[in-house]
Amino acid sequence: MQFPVVNDKLAAQIRQSEIDFLASRIESIAERDGNPEGVEIRSFGKATAFYIRTMPWSLFNSVKGLTAAEEDQIGEWTRFYCERGRDFQVDVDPHHCSPGLLAALRANGLGQTGFHSVLYGLPLPERPTPPSNIEIIEIREQSHFDAYAEIHCLGSGMPLTAKPHFINNNIGLLNRSGWKLFLALLDNVPAGVAAMHIGGTVASCALAATAPDFRNRGIQTALLRQRLYTAHEAGCRLVAAQAAFGSVSQNNMERTGFRIAWTRSIWSLI
Repeated sequence: MQFPVVNDKLAAQIRQSEIDFLASRIESIAERDGNPEGVEIRSFGKATAFYIRTMPWSLFNSVKGLTAAEEDQIGEWTRFYCERGRDFQVDVDPHHCSPGLLAALRANGLGQTGFHSVLYGLPLPERPTPPSNIEIIEIREQSHFDAYAEIHCLGSGMPLTAKPHFINNNIGLLNRSGWKLFLALLDNVPAGVAAMHIGGTVASCALAATAPDFRNRGIQTALLRQRLYTAHEAGCRLVAAQAAFGSVSQNNMERTGFRIAWTRSIWSLI
């Protein structure tokens, strides 16, 4: 399959795949009895605003899918977050951006505070062969989920006392439509985890983590290759991913065959 160039159609697919997987992930948290985490998802034109009361991290309190058509609605979702006392971030992509949109963001008190890489790759038609000491397992049963949550917790820099939080807010992805979860074993010891979301012909590499004691051992590369192959098995034509600009994650993705689609600018209230 020839590697596609980035045009408006491809950019729209990449961006929508990210919105779809984040919406699915956050909806799974909201579906817990009584919505204990206080999830809210609001649409403002084509833009989607995500909010989770108990999770102050920017990923869960962000505006995605913003286009020039939403210039006059920026004040509405700014008030949405301010009324809840929550810092938030706005993803601004080159796709459907305009000088007027950037001016409207500044007029509502927002400024650029960072960058993020958006990447894309092709499914891998050959079954990957990881190093002999690494085994990749697709998580299908709750028996593996305790290890999944623990590695996700440690890989995110959280103490193990937070593991119940990771279990409660990620267990909804297990057997959820479109989701695949993976566990990497290093010398038969749980060491890394990853997830992907498949929507139509586009798959998204969603989250990934490696326990600190097992980093720099090829685990995330093996997990990336497994997800690229799984995307092929699912009939996908494209795989999307995101990473902090210039990060180890971005480097791993590029070494695995991903290309940078664009560099996203991150905006926040100044």
